[in-house]
Amino acid sequence: MFGNRRKALLVSAALVGGAMLMTACQDSDATKGTGAAKGSSSSPGKAGDSGSSSGSSSTGGGKDTAKGDGGSGKGTDDGAGSGADTGNGGREQVEQSCGANDISWSTRSETQAGGYILVIAKAKPGITCYLPAELPTVAFGSDGTQAGPAEQSVGEQIKLSGSTAAYAGVNPKSTNTDGGKELDSIIVAVGDNDPDPVSLPVGTITVDKPIVTNWHTAPTDAVPFS
Repeated sequence: MFGNRRKALLVSAALVGGAMLMTACQDSDATKGTGAAKGSSSSPGKAGDSGSSSGSSSTGGGKDTAKGDGGSGKGTDDGAGSGADTGNGGREQVEQSCGANDISWSTRSETQAGGYILVIAKAKPGITCYLPAELPTVAFGSDGTQAGPAEQSVGEQIKLSGSTAAYAGVNPKSTNTDGGKELDSIIVAVGDNDPDPVSLPVGTITVDKPIVTNWHTAPTDAVPFS
């Protein structure tokens, strides 16, 4: 009787052991399956890397677009321009004209050609301007007697900046006769429409049919021969 019970216990133990073994095998297979699933899930990651490469190509397309913008920029640069039309397809920058208040003025007496007054014009610090190609306006006395031209042709425009100077020669008395007005200053302006003429001391002078030269860049060219 005890032998039969022992045999039954052994059979039961064997069955339980077999069941446990089968369970362990199933767990192992499930684990392997999970690993396989993990491996499978890594494949889309690689596909993602491939997608990143595709994005780089898109960036390259962006570069092409940027080049196109650059071409557009060149068109803008070519089209940009300012200044006055020279009439031959070019453009010339418009510069500021000098006014009397833009200039530092000085005078000195010269003995050549019977004696004359040399007017010297320099731009004030920080100013760049142009003297027009015309006579300076020079007047004398309370009656505003104005100097006539000492030269037959009009001079050239002169750029004043820094130490550059322009010179004009004034002969207050171009006649050989006696008489005239005794004065000690002259009124100078840059053209008849200059709103700010200046009075320059010159010492005592006799004025009778005065004349003035154009502006010149060399004082030796500004001698007012009558």
